Amino acid sequence: MYVLIGILLLGILIAVHEFGHFMAARICGIEVMEFAIGFGPKIVGWTGKSGTKFAFRCIPLGGYCAFYGEDDVDGKHKDDPRAYNKQSVWKRMFSVIMGPMMNFILAFVVATVFYWCAGAAEVTSTIDQIEAGRPAASAGIAVGDRIIGVNGVDMSERPATEIREAVNGAEPVTVTILRGEETFETTITPFWDEELQRYRIGITFGSRSVPLPFMQAVEYSWSYCVEAGTLIVRTLGEMVTKGEHLDEVGGPVGAVATVSQAVQQEGWTAFVGMLVMISVNLGVMNLLPIPGLDGSRFIFMVIEAVRGKPVKPEREAMVHMIGMLFLFALMIWFTFKDIIRLFQ
Repeated sequence: MYVLIGILLLGILIAVHEFGHFMAARICGIEVMEFAIGFGPKIVGWTGKSGTKFAFRCIPLGGYCAFYGEDDVDGKHKDDPRAYNKQSVWKRMFSVIMGPMMNFILAFVVATVFYWCAGAAEVTSTIDQIEAGRPAASAGIAVGDRIIGVNGVDMSERPATEIREAVNGAEPVTVTILRGEETFETTITPFWDEELQRYRIGITFGSRSVPLPFMQAVEYSWSYCVEAGTLIVRTLGEMVTKGEHLDEVGGPVGAVATVSQAVQQEGWTAFVGMLVMISVNLGVMNLLPIPGLDGSRFIFMVIEAVRGKPVKPEREAMVHMIGMLFLFALMIWFTFKDIIRLFQ
């Protein structure tokens, strides 16, 4: 079941991406030959009123939106006014860029709705974990207790971050504990945590989800998506310049496995988080200037717009064809690595 949930997540992201291309093409009057989710043999298909063929195919690891006369290596459609390369460069740019844009839009909308309805995690003053052998455990503090005071200062309405800062020092602190309906005080001497580089007493605060007002949810969603995109770009840069993170790269099988495990452990909150993160990832990756990806096609169109004439369609089609073969080979390699990891 969890594997199917992982496949469902990828299917949603692929469908939204390809729908972005399809929607933009229909708006611009560009003819779409086929809209497919998945690769390989067709499971089910039908033909729309516009003549577009729609299909679900058996390998749910991708999809495509095939425009009429696109990647015309042989030049068979060079004189056909319906051919993709005969359309205005601005229309083609719009049809290409809307694939990645739809992934960004999906991530933003899903994150906004989640923060608005389910809420953002808020750390509470209730203690969720006690570390054995640390000062808090030695002082008799227990899971479920609340810290409502530090050195005589009322902390009952303060956020957990302020409580954490109040006990961040080498000197002993007197904390007031609320346990049920009873309160008591105890003195604790914080210890220095080398890893976190701060003083601690050995507790972990709990958290709860608090629904946010709509505009605040929009703000949180925007920040989360920007941070996700920045992290992905920085990681890609470190891979290219420093050779780091190469062992962390995976393909569709690895993504399904990761999503399945996360949902099994953390529930639908993890599903939403993974959907947003992978959707942003998919949008960024498709904007890379790699032949066969949307980013490369967009660059060719920018060159055409600047020059006032296109690169020879046969030459451009050959570049994209080679790029697609490379990407398919790369996907097969990553899939092989993902399967090996599953058995390790």
